[in-house]
Amino acid sequence: MINAVLVFNNTGQPRLTKFYTQLVINPSLNPTSHQVFPLLTTTQDTAVQQRLISEIFTLVSARPASACNFLPLPPLLTPSTTSTNTSLESQNDTPSLVTYRHYATLYFILISTSTESPLALLDLIQVFVESLDRLFENVCELDLIFNFETLHAVLGEMIVGGVVVETGLDRSVLISLSVSARPISCVLYHTLVECPRLMMFYDPGHPRC
Repeated sequence: MINAVLVFNNTGQPRLTKFYTQLVINPSLNPTSHQVFPLLTTTQDTAVQQRLISEIFTLVSARPASACNFLPLPPLLTPSTTSTNTSLESQNDTPSLVTYRHYATLYFILISTSTESPLALLDLIQVFVESLDRLFENVCELDLIFNFETLHAVLGEMIVGGVVVETGLDRSVLISLSVSARPISCVLYHTLVECPRLMMFYDPGHPRC
């Protein structure tokens, strides 16, 4: 099961945050909060999300390019050794793996349970990025900023309630085009900043947009 999908840039600024389950946090790191918190319901929960993004960004930004694409759980999600009264259902939803891929200026992150295949998660991220690339005709970070509705539409066709329901590239693109307005290309905003394209495989020598 997918617990969360995160996208942030090289400086840690979030471009997409989507949580599908209630995450169990380590109470020893935040003893004043509930062990299980409903996301996006209170200011405290939003602060916990921001802390989670910060911890994951700290982990991925410190990794060399030759490292694998799988991370240990950040401290906020590390299971407590003193907690023994969790139910089987909550254990099945407990995050156990953080998978990421780095494309140009963006990190794509999947937080998942142990029931998901790590290699399948890497392929899911690849299909997601390729779908965006087809929609925006050579996608870049600004495309995601100005077309966040399309970004969520593509993700919504691939993952529903934390369950992967579609991995077909063509179908994801066609359905997303039918339910969203035509994407705005960042070419229209070329005077704002120089916008590196999201290469399918990171190539530092690739020309800018």
